[in-house]
Amino acid sequence: MIDTVLFDLDGTLLPMDMEDFLHSYFDAVAKSFHRISEPSTLLRNIMKATEYMVRNTEKTKTNQRAFEEEFKRLMGCDIAPLMDRFEVFYTTDFKRIRDTVKPQPLCAKVVETVRDKGYQTVLATNPLFPRIAIEERIRWAGIDVDSFCLITTFEEMHYCKPQIEYYREIMEIIGKGPENCLMVGNDVEEDMVARKLGMKTFLVDVHLIHRTKTLPPVDYMGGYEDLYNFVLGELPDLRERAV
Repeated sequence: MIDTVLFDLDGTLLPMDMEDFLHSYFDAVAKSFHRISEPSTLLRNIMKATEYMVRNTEKTKTNQRAFEEEFKRLMGCDIAPLMDRFEVFYTTDFKRIRDTVKPQPLCAKVVETVRDKGYQTVLATNPLFPRIAIEERIRWAGIDVDSFCLITTFEEMHYCKPQIEYYREIMEIIGKGPENCLMVGNDVEEDMVARKLGMKTFLVDVHLIHRTKTLPPVDYMGGYEDLYNFVLGELPDLRERAV
């Protein structure tokens, strides 16, 4: 029985054009760091270290450790000042790219409805960012950070999407099996892969990301109104079953 709903963030609970967001993000990083690092080199090495982190499969390494080890190797210097600067960036300049996203009020209603029906909720966002940046984007979506029993972050997780181990790690943390979970996301390859473990899936097709020609099987599919109507009318109320 499903009693847990996993939500992707970017492009799902927080509607966005990913290309526009990343362009604004990297532009903001370059401007924020221009006095302490040459922008083109910095951005190139951030991307390479991120790619390394996504490929990492060593469970002894958090995503943060994998990123920082590779970033240090690529930069060839002590990266502590750069990582400190990122902390400042996420509390200042990062907030200024909020205009690149357009919150959808139905998303907050979806999360609220799911919780009101007694379901546990997980923010299953790709853990490429530190907690401070993820929580900021949750607020951009108009959703309470405390709505989630788990937020998958750069500091704590050991795998990234689309690795299937990412979903296994979530289930290990929350003590659930795939038969207990529904994954909601907009990325076919990164989010719907959860179905391979036995999770039910809902593909949000408004800001659809699909890198191949063939759409794999999904259990449910639709836009924001479809998602809201689904959780409102199709998901059983677990509180009624508990009575």
